[in-house]
Amino acid sequence: MNALSSTFLSTLSQHPKSFLSCNNNNYYYSRNTSSFTLKVFSIGGEESFPSPPKREQIPSRKPSLPSNIFNAFDDFVNIYIDPPRKYYVDPKYVLSNNFAPIDELPPTECEVVEGSLPSCLDGAYIRNGPNPQYLPRGPYHLFDGDGMLHSIKISHGKATFYSRFVKTYKYNIENEAGFQIIPNVFSGFNGIIPSVTRGAITLARIIARQFNPANGIGLANTSLFGGKLFALGESDLPYAVKIASDGDIVTLGRHNFNGELVWSMTAHPKIDPDTNEAFAYRYGPFPPFLIYFRVNPNGIKTADVPIFSIKRPTLFHDIAITKKYAIFSDIQIGMNPIKFILAGGSLVGMNSMKISRLGVIPRYAKGESEMRWFDVPGFNNLHAINAWEEDGGDTIVLIAPNILSVEHTLERMDMIHGCVEKVKINLNSGVVSRHPISTRNLDFGVINPTYVGKKNKYVYAAIGYPPPKLSGIVKLDVSIAEVDRRDCIVACRMFGESCFCGEPFFVAKNNLEANEDDGYVMLYVHNEKTEESNFLVMDATSPSLDIVANVKLPRRVPYGFHGIFVRESDLNML
Repeated sequence: MNALSSTFLSTLSQHPKSFLSCNNNNYYYSRNTSSFTLKVFSIGGEESFPSPPKREQIPSRKPSLPSNIFNAFDDFVNIYIDPPRKYYVDPKYVLSNNFAPIDELPPTECEVVEGSLPSCLDGAYIRNGPNPQYLPRGPYHLFDGDGMLHSIKISHGKATFYSRFVKTYKYNIENEAGFQIIPNVFSGFNGIIPSVTRGAITLARIIARQFNPANGIGLANTSLFGGKLFALGESDLPYAVKIASDGDIVTLGRHNFNGELVWSMTAHPKIDPDTNEAFAYRYGPFPPFLIYFRVNPNGIKTADVPIFSIKRPTLFHDIAITKKYAIFSDIQIGMNPIKFILAGGSLVGMNSMKISRLGVIPRYAKGESEMRWFDVPGFNNLHAINAWEEDGGDTIVLIAPNILSVEHTLERMDMIHGCVEKVKINLNSGVVSRHPISTRNLDFGVINPTYVGKKNKYVYAAIGYPPPKLSGIVKLDVSIAEVDRRDCIVACRMFGESCFCGEPFFVAKNNLEANEDDGYVMLYVHNEKTEESNFLVMDATSPSLDIVANVKLPRRVPYGFHGIFVRESDLNML
């Protein structure tokens, strides 16, 4: 299958119908007015893969001479130097079924096929995720896709659905050129020789002014957060977006907080619901490897607090906050130069000799001297669900899924098991205690947003089957663990054979006296047999998470990452 990805783009852009042969496999590709089909005729017989709908027709462009030369070098690297030998970077597998890319969709009315949409849900649910603008020419990792926002706008019981790319700098220059220019980060730099060759081609493209890295190379494909509405990816600055009056999504541009934010920001800032402050950070491959900051309710970024006690670059994917502290997880995933050089692996990998630890710093700290580190061996969390203080502020409690078999996080996601744990840190004695609160394979945990940084009782999380696919959701009552060390699942909904969901999101009812779980859980669900996607709204209080409303979507929604719900009143302010 070595030449598959390298021939995709050239075939797509140059030939309406082609037949080619390589490495004893024949690849047949056809593009017509209604469909895209890929069939692989191999020694073992014919193998078919689900296909994305017809891509948007791009006006014919004549590449420049430098572009033709660089693209030819790219093809050479992808065919002979670094073809997608491993299945988790082979586009044929990574972009199969409902991971296959789709085109943009303008606002389209939807049918409510079951129940009705509650009036308190007037607003928009928006979910981010990877969706490559162009089919990859070489190795491709799930995390490498361009950001696409899939949103359903609810108004007076009616729903309108739409999908739009985040118009990042990368998206715009590649859309104008008609082909991929910026290399894939997670899959394009595995080993010395592929990295040197692709790096040389990338440098040549920069010198030829095909793109300017100072304008950002990020994908904005991971999450969203509000005040203002931003699409986020941790390798770049935020991209401001807005919802137009007709429900469409418009990208406003790259946002640097009046020049105060340089290069990048986490995709998981935490917003205190009482103060409306955003607590965030950036991390990178050069010292200081972690820089903490916050953004006040007026959108003004505070001064950086560099953390020099981080001695090696680490994957800081998320943060937790309490009313007094911000909490960082220094996990075993970081830069792995030995594997990169000797084994030809990814530069990002696991360090089995490292002891995981949690860093606790006062939310308004002026410097690193106020930070304390606590060893938590074997605790590797990518997502933090919530944290709070107990015992008059002497104890910090963190709820988060611990990723078992963390060495497979970027390569064999199907082997990941997320065990949600409750971790307690006694700030006086320095003692850390922890125990699991569920044995199910769970991640993408969310809570009632008004409880961020405060003691909460309920968590809604997705069930891995195995990751990155999610087969259902559960409701956890984390208070059970205080009395009885047993599984804390109190409600569950499975979506059935060949049906998979995305991250759940909790929306409270408009009732100030309501209980913590008095609201709705919403998400996208896809049926791989019928190739249909639906938007479900469920009663968050019911033992089986009963369906309140089922909206049939006009086309499928690829699996993705994180979302947000913005009420109608806030949309008007945006």
